[in-house]
Amino acid sequence: MDHDSTDHPEPPRKARRGSQPDLPPQDLIAADVDPATSAAEEDDEARLPEAPEEAAEAIAEGPLAVGHAAIENAVRLAPTSPGVYRMLNAASDVLYVGKAKNVRKRLASYARVNAPLPARILRMIAATMTVEIVSTSTETEALLLEANLIKQLRPRFNVQLRDDKSFPYILISGDHWAPQILKHRGAQSRPGRYFGPFASAGAVNRTITALQRAFLIRSCTDGFFESRSRPCLLYQIRRCSGPCTREVDFSGYSELVREATDFLSGRSHAVKELLAAEMEKASTELEFETAALYRDRLAALSAIQSQQGINPRTVEEADVFAIHQEGGYSCVEVFFFRTGQNWGNRAYFPRAEKSFTPEEVLASFLAQFYDDKPPPKLILLSHEIEESALLADALSVKAGFKVEVSTPKRGEKKELIAHALTNAREALGRKLSDTATQSRLLQGMAATLGLPQVPKRIEVYDNSHIQGTNAVGAMIVAGPDGFIKNQYRKFNIKSEGLTPGDDYAMMREVLERRFKRLLKPPEGDAVKAKADDDSFPQWPDLVIIDGGRGQLNAVREIFEGLGLTQVSLMAVAKGPDRDAGRETLFMPDREAIKLEPRDPVLYFIQRLRDEAHRFVIGSHRKLRKKDIREAGLQEIPGIGPSRKRALLHHFGTLKEIERASIADLGKVPGVSAESARKIFEFFHAQPG
Repeated sequence: MDHDSTDHPEPPRKARRGSQPDLPPQDLIAADVDPATSAAEEDDEARLPEAPEEAAEAIAEGPLAVGHAAIENAVRLAPTSPGVYRMLNAASDVLYVGKAKNVRKRLASYARVNAPLPARILRMIAATMTVEIVSTSTETEALLLEANLIKQLRPRFNVQLRDDKSFPYILISGDHWAPQILKHRGAQSRPGRYFGPFASAGAVNRTITALQRAFLIRSCTDGFFESRSRPCLLYQIRRCSGPCTREVDFSGYSELVREATDFLSGRSHAVKELLAAEMEKASTELEFETAALYRDRLAALSAIQSQQGINPRTVEEADVFAIHQEGGYSCVEVFFFRTGQNWGNRAYFPRAEKSFTPEEVLASFLAQFYDDKPPPKLILLSHEIEESALLADALSVKAGFKVEVSTPKRGEKKELIAHALTNAREALGRKLSDTATQSRLLQGMAATLGLPQVPKRIEVYDNSHIQGTNAVGAMIVAGPDGFIKNQYRKFNIKSEGLTPGDDYAMMREVLERRFKRLLKPPEGDAVKAKADDDSFPQWPDLVIIDGGRGQLNAVREIFEGLGLTQVSLMAVAKGPDRDAGRETLFMPDREAIKLEPRDPVLYFIQRLRDEAHRFVIGSHRKLRKKDIREAGLQEIPGIGPSRKRALLHHFGTLKEIERASIADLGKVPGVSAESARKIFEFFHAQPG
């Protein structure tokens, strides 16, 4: 599905020429990110929910009678029209959100004392103290409101869609004479054509890279584009046609944009035929270099379609949902098909008790899934749901066009469902296997380290800097499902008067900022939201620091100052010569621990430490590259304007200077061997 916002404007008569020879900036560092804010955008894999509850324990007659009485009171006041009801416990926490065409009739079914209800429903009734009702005009409106409230309130007795986020799109901008191609997520407010949704940022990035090779559309920002005096490296490697310096004229670039738009709009066959004809024509006219360019563009388009796997012939626009249940868990696999192309798939693991049937889980999942996403014209399901017609009506009202919900029985649509079911079964099998392995490692860690309980949340901290500059701290998080990347955080160190290279002071700032926010009591609705929240815990059971006994004691003092006594601490010191496998583990009031090099627990701790190191080094390098871009070569001692011009004239771009060896730098006129060494060390200094 694509959306068109505006036509492309004409180019200005004269382009601005500057002197910024560099690659297009891809990821600019954001301002400091505190613990409450989201980490950098990454499409982390979905997690399994908490283990579903087993069959209900025997319910005392008293509490069940109290629940029945509360519901009977609500029945007397309930309307006979459509609406949404919420069941609340004594603490006013929402236990369950439901909808009904006739609210009074639905609530009466819960109030019958001897009715044969599932154990899950009996537990819910026993905990119910009050019932709140919202009337709606139609049953369709009730369905939409129910889905919204479930996502907002996360009631414990509802199916809950987890790991929910907006999907990325490809945007071909429409507010510049030379449109830009880029990944877009969020409100579609910028003028241009939007193509999507794609299942993941990775799928978008791979597609954009191939589209650049095929259609040579720029990906740089408008500011970078306007400052060019020569084409950047993307032009040299044939991933851009160079409109910034008029290597291609307006009509030629507009034709490239039109071809890319046609391809993304589903007219891929016509585009490939056109390119093949141009290649044959160039070859006949003995313009072999031009023919090779068309050949490479055709190959890039073929690469896109081969990566997409299955591409249906009769289904142009559809979302395919297949559910598989095993071991008390559910996996919903979603495939996105737009313009006859497969734009990726993703597995979801909604939270639902074992008593929910696949149809019940899928029905609740769908309503929540489309609560904040535009639906396609066709939705294909692996299981027939009871209210498919109601869901179709609700989505049609929301989308403004007719939406069909069906469970195919034969043909290509049935094959798409079978393919999605296979993926759902395999995804759940992999997740269960990975979770079992991770659980064994966590149990082994608890036994080896003598922890009071098996840790559900482990936080690992590290910091990075070069002689105190661009100092950044980082926290990575792991749990029963492995690394939880959407919980990662980075901290730009901003204490004034910090002694350069003072690792203790840096760690103090990071930990204080992290835990002071947790220690601050929630207010208002936040208390209710957390009262019955069994999602991934916010408080760590174990904190790991990269360092030795000194770092451990420093962190222990910080924790004592904050009054933290329930969090276990451990420091991991590298072995002699930084030899992996010979690490020493330090814990408060205990002797140092040395594990055998092949011990799985030691290997697990190394993975945690190395992941924190990878994340913090990456954050530091992004911050440093930003500074280099802003400051240029002036920051290098002994490199003035004349040598800077000579370097840029010789290498062309700052990126090529960064890649050059000392010998290559020494060949530049006016650059001595000592200056070449300083330049090389400036770009290749290792962060601490």
